[in-house]
Amino acid sequence: MGNIHKTASVYTNDPETARFTIGVRAFVWVPISVEPSTARLYGKEGAIITESVEITAGLDKPLTLEPIRFNLEGRATYRIEEIERGRRFIVYFSNVPGAADSFSGSLSLRTNYDQKTVITIKVRGRVTN
Repeated sequence: MGNIHKTASVYTNDPETARFTIGVRAFVWVPISVEPSTARLYGKEGAIITESVEITAGLDKPLTLEPIRFNLEGRATYRIEEIERGRRFIVYFSNVPGAADSFSGSLSLRTNYDQKTVITIKVRGRVTN
């Protein structure tokens, strides 16, 4: 999302212009921004590790979020905080303290935006001793 600039090299059989570069600049708009797209819970055994993900509405219409699936019960928890009504949310993820472990899963949220009806946030964890 945002300003993007991409280039590509073109190779030809023209001896005078055997190679040239073309570029494209664009602004990519998204109805809902999720930054970062993955929450990483990396730390030491016994510690509570917390990571946050910010969700921002890209439309003038207020955004609503409804949890529909979380597959890390017993390994991680989440909490959604509305920072700016209908515009900005922060999702806090924390590990469940315990033995050394690695895990991955996700939280899926239903939205009221037709352009993006479901948001899925990946969660990865690695707790070492």
